[in-house]
Amino acid sequence: MPQILPALSLVAVPGRRRRTIEIAQEIERRGFAGLYTPSMFGNMSFCEALAWNTGSIPFGTAIAPIYQRTISDFAQSAAVMHEVSGGRFRLGIGVAHGPSHVRMGVTPGKPLGDIRGFVERFRAQEGLGTLPPITIAALRRKMVALAGEIAEGVVFANASRSHMAVSLAALPADKRADPGFFIGNMVPTCISDDIEAAKAVNRRTLTSYGLLPNYRNYWKEAGYQAEMDAIETAIAEGRQADVPKYFSDKWLADNTLFGPAAMVREGVEAWRDAGVRDLIIVPSSAAGNQIKALEEVFATFG
Repeated sequence: MPQILPALSLVAVPGRRRRTIEIAQEIERRGFAGLYTPSMFGNMSFCEALAWNTGSIPFGTAIAPIYQRTISDFAQSAAVMHEVSGGRFRLGIGVAHGPSHVRMGVTPGKPLGDIRGFVERFRAQEGLGTLPPITIAALRRKMVALAGEIAEGVVFANASRSHMAVSLAALPADKRADPGFFIGNMVPTCISDDIEAAKAVNRRTLTSYGLLPNYRNYWKEAGYQAEMDAIETAIAEGRQADVPKYFSDKWLADNTLFGPAAMVREGVEAWRDAGVRDLIIVPSSAAGNQIKALEEVFATFG
């Protein structure tokens, strides 16, 4: 039986935005499960372009920080994309991280309360037509539980596969069993026959997350206390450049996909077996940029 293809993460990088739309159309032709764009370079605008320039593939934000627009603007844009695309758009939202709050010039409140309030006010908007389903970005179990209570899906990023059963246990059983409830994870992926080079790429990719306390706390909960302690010591001593080396091989295999094509395909199935039915590959390459990484993904799942 042919393998069910994963979804892909795609970023409309400045200077390559038209080319990125063409790539999205190629991803759709190849039958990938979806397209989800992280919170950079105007992902809501990119999703609007996808609404007009694709015809069948599901797509959405993963994530849109709830503080970057007014709720009215979010709802109006989301309603347009949902209608134009024939119901293919999914609004992924989250509270984002401390550095992004500084860039946006906002002072967030409590994450759970802010997300609950956003969803309530978003759904209270009237006269816009049908609003899209909401997916909530989560790491810790309280946010997972909130997604199960008020949303139509939950999406993780850089989660630990060995810890996924614990995380998903926070969802009601009916939501875990409902194929319409989105359960996703954005997993950093580097496809290369040079396994050590692929590991190095993923370590670099995850370095910025290692600097974030909320991620370190999650990974401690997932069983990586020693690695996170070492990273926190390095940060305290001003040795941020040393952070990648404290991501152990065990941690890397639990949180990312890397290596030859067959190894990555097996990893996709392992994530599905762990309960993540909407896996989102975030491609990087040991030999080039995002376009090269996507070429490697196409060859792997061709």
